[in-house]
Amino acid sequence: MNFLAHAFLSGDNPELLLGNFIADTVKGKQAALYTSEVAKGIKLHRLIDTYTDTHEIVAETKARLRPQYRKFAPVIADMYYDHFLASRFEQYADEPLILYTEKVYNIVGASMHLLPERMKYIFEHMRQHNWLLGYAQLEGVGRALTGMSRRASFESGMETAVYELEQNYTLYADEFETFFPELVKYVEEVKQIL
Repeated sequence: MNFLAHAFLSGDNPELLLGNFIADTVKGKQAALYTSEVAKGIKLHRLIDTYTDTHEIVAETKARLRPQYRKFAPVIADMYYDHFLASRFEQYADEPLILYTEKVYNIVGASMHLLPERMKYIFEHMRQHNWLLGYAQLEGVGRALTGMSRRASFESGMETAVYELEQNYTLYADEFETFFPELVKYVEEVKQIL
């Protein structure tokens, strides 16, 4: 899952959201440098990633992408799934995506001093170009994938992945619709014991 899904799965706890949001840039035991709630968010992010990475439906998505995109298949699958969450947000949330994304930007922006340097850079670009809202449209997914392709250390082909999504849209959407409710249920159970 990508930024939008991680934020959404945090629920209404701003510190949990912050930890979940920054987790990819917090290494190893650095989580201990944060408050217990932010550290729980970091742990939750890692549990979500493990659950997602080992789920059979996600494995099918990645297997379909792997021949063309090789090691970038998981990254592309994450982007596809964030697109489906964004484009169907009100099926899962009680507020419109535009309001939710502003809330996320405000929560993370208010804690800039706590963000690792790399996340500060990512977040500024995210907020400036409104990535989270942009994920709802194929054009936004295409921009995000093209940006990641430019930053890759060797040719990834990610800039073409939006065409794969367009061509097999219903197939990927069905996989997301089957997988995501299972992930939501798992996260609700895990949050009770964090």
